[in-house]
Amino acid sequence: LQQTCLSRLTVSPSSSQFFEGDFVSLSCEEDDSSAGWTLRRNTSKQQRTQCGDGWGEGAGSSCNISYIFTLDSGIYWCESREGPISNMVNLTVTGGSVILQSPVLPVMEGDDVTLLCKTKTTPSNLPAAFYKDGSLIRKQPTGHMTIQHVSRSDEGLYKCDISGHGESPSSWITKSLQVDLQPQPRPSPLQTYWSVTWLCSLHTSSPLSLWCLYIDTEPKVTL
Repeated sequence: LQQTCLSRLTVSPSSSQFFEGDFVSLSCEEDDSSAGWTLRRNTSKQQRTQCGDGWGEGAGSSCNISYIFTLDSGIYWCESREGPISNMVNLTVTGGSVILQSPVLPVMEGDDVTLLCKTKTTPSNLPAAFYKDGSLIRKQPTGHMTIQHVSRSDEGLYKCDISGHGESPSSWITKSLQVDLQPQPRPSPLQTYWSVTWLCSLHTSSPLSLWCLYIDTEPKVTL
């Protein structure tokens, strides 16, 4: 199989939320080092700016943000000069005192996922309340909550609260996408040189989705 997306964006520490002042490293994990990957982002103030252009310090296919600000909240991705882009991640930076550490990338259906409600200045084992889509789902004595055997019903907007410290921002938790790929129209069988549009139907509630198209190399197909 050939893949149109040859890079994966990873975030370290692995979290979708950060405190203002944290150090954050973003990296394009490349399958093709010759593609020339560049880290870009969209924020509330700027669109499609690349690492080093007023934010971050580039180091090869990585970008380090030594002191992250609330204005650095936004959508980040890797982009090559040939056109393909990586997965996108939504990072939230808060000036508050509580964050919810949750997976940056979609999780596999059936996996267990642990959420951590964390304060900036005190131990991270304080009692916490966890919410999904605005409703209380669980109170935990140590600030950790595990979602066992993740399914589609677990997708949603999560946040947490620690009494006396405050509430975290909200973050989406999604499972890996189920994608149905169908030719439009649906000729059977396909003929050489026919023009075909491929329709991807996504089964997810996440507002931020990106997918890659795989193509059999034998016989070769040009889209």
